[in-house]
Amino acid sequence: MMRLPKFRYVEPRSLKDAASILATEGPSAMPLAGGTDLFPNMKRRHQTPKTLVALGALPRFAGVRGSAPKGFSIGAGTTLTALEEHGGIRRAWPGLHEAVKSISTPILRNMGTLGGNICLDTRCNYYNQNYEWRRAIHFCMKCDGDTCWVAPGSDTCLAVSSSDSAPMLCALDARLHLVSKAGERTIAARELFARDGIKYLTKAPEEILTQIDLPPVDGWRTTYRKLRRREAFDFPVLGIAVALRFEQEVVAEARLWLGAVAEAPIEAAAAAKALAGRPLADEAIEEASRLAFPVAKPVDNTDFGVRWRKEMSRIMTRDALRSLRSQTR
Repeated sequence: MMRLPKFRYVEPRSLKDAASILATEGPSAMPLAGGTDLFPNMKRRHQTPKTLVALGALPRFAGVRGSAPKGFSIGAGTTLTALEEHGGIRRAWPGLHEAVKSISTPILRNMGTLGGNICLDTRCNYYNQNYEWRRAIHFCMKCDGDTCWVAPGSDTCLAVSSSDSAPMLCALDARLHLVSKAGERTIAARELFARDGIKYLTKAPEEILTQIDLPPVDGWRTTYRKLRRREAFDFPVLGIAVALRFEQEVVAEARLWLGAVAEAPIEAAAAAKALAGRPLADEAIEEASRLAFPVAKPVDNTDFGVRWRKEMSRIMTRDALRSLRSQTR
């Protein structure tokens, strides 16, 4: 049985207090929301914080506010189940609903939060093992070692981003609110992620993700496709997030992001550009699917073969775009 290491549990009464504790204690403290990823990582000794700062009881840290015409604001502590069951989000942004619904199992979605999934730790076959297994290979670059066993000559960790919500929020051009003792700042979702399996978030450790803002719907249609071995609960080995804004039957704007094929969500900008200014006809869909293909550069550190996963980026992009033709408001 894997047991948690000893830690101190702190439940601040305000966001200001939580930010102050994280700033004071530095790297030895970590924020705690649902804990569905953090606690298993602590059991495997990936992270061993001395203090956990619980955020669940903070005022307005959870909940969905707003509307489709004006835009939604989602508290980072909103559980995935609550978001999945929110009728307004499901109707306005079906792509986000699909992404959230695909995460893990109903039991874990009852505890897991949107903010936790956005900040989900990167994953790798050489990293997501127990301590004894990792010690047997002299650990890896991401934790306790100095070698990336996926590519031993690599200067950076190649652990992969496995968040389902992250590529979809990038495609939606969502805005994220980060709070620390120094104040508050707002960034685009795409600015949160870095192509580094270790330093995969650009936010400082003492910053707390508090809120996610979605824009007004305003003609946008969205969808999300996920590839995994077991449909019941597995992490993605490929995610396709698409957002298209229509003016009548013409695509006025397009955004297409891929997840789980790099250390961070990656934008298929050329594929999106090929869709803009055209009806969503078969010719446009085939061109965009072809242009999405080279963006996917999976490595051999998750499930399935690398070449097949790469080919599926073309197929799943095509499927996602075709589904948006029949999506109505």
